[in-house]
Amino acid sequence: MGEQKVNQVIELSREFQKEFETVIADLGDGLWKYCRYLTGSPWDGEDLYQETMLKTMGSLYQRWHVTNLKSYLYRIATNTWIDHCRREKRNLGTLSEDDLPTADFSDHLELEEALEQLFYLFTPKQTAVFLLKEIFQFNADEVASIIKTTPTAVYAATRRMKNKLKDMPEGNRSKTEPTESEHQVIQTYLKAIADGDVEGLLELFSDQPHYEASLGFLETTKDEIRNGSLQFGLPGHKAKQYILWGRPVIVVLSESENGPLIHDIQYQEIENGKIVMSRSYFFRREFIFAASKELGIPPQLNKPPVNWEKA
Repeated sequence: MGEQKVNQVIELSREFQKEFETVIADLGDGLWKYCRYLTGSPWDGEDLYQETMLKTMGSLYQRWHVTNLKSYLYRIATNTWIDHCRREKRNLGTLSEDDLPTADFSDHLELEEALEQLFYLFTPKQTAVFLLKEIFQFNADEVASIIKTTPTAVYAATRRMKNKLKDMPEGNRSKTEPTESEHQVIQTYLKAIADGDVEGLLELFSDQPHYEASLGFLETTKDEIRNGSLQFGLPGHKAKQYILWGRPVIVVLSESENGPLIHDIQYQEIENGKIVMSRSYFFRREFIFAASKELGIPPQLNKPPVNWEKA
């Protein structure tokens, strides 16, 4: 009876997730970009986005009403990131009310370049204030409520930051190359995907695997993988290794009349010649779309059970 009850709760939680995704559909892209620039990295931003989604879904039962869902989501993302920085003993920064003249950005391109530098030039609180006020169009009172400061401090902080960003240095993006041992494992993994070889793929995993499709499912044994997400086999798509935002990833490609489309993006961690963690971004619309722009490969919009053509 206990196991049956747990499985019923799991099914109900999946139904709730689908409904929740429908409700936030128009807010997801902006929230993902906010998380990306707040953390200074698409990878850390994706992690923050996922944590924000899980915290939001897990906390709604505590609210009688949510009058502004956008503000609620950005508040949770901001507080989650500030808590993370606090645990790492980063300087969170203070927001004073000094009055300074404002420097304006001359064009959109200049602003895009500035966004990439916020994490490196400012404290977490300053970065959050700038993004909320200048990019995502919250008013000063709303920003003050989210950051726990005053509207005057919000105005002053954005003025100081604009002045500093006018003379910002160029960004520096590091690049991680796989080792020879990792390269051999990944090449075998790519071949298993292309051949549709489930058992050959599972052989590459450690006996304690972590196999996850973010905001989709999590499997922690080979039997769970074999009888769960891979119960219908591998689709036999082509897969190639790319460097995405400084990190080596596997891009699974589906063929179409107009050329290859991004079906999935995966990231593996390898220790002692075995895959100990594999994360798929199959269900992550905002992430896939941003990666598609970065790699110059269109995303596959209709890939059951996902259909982003209707989004």
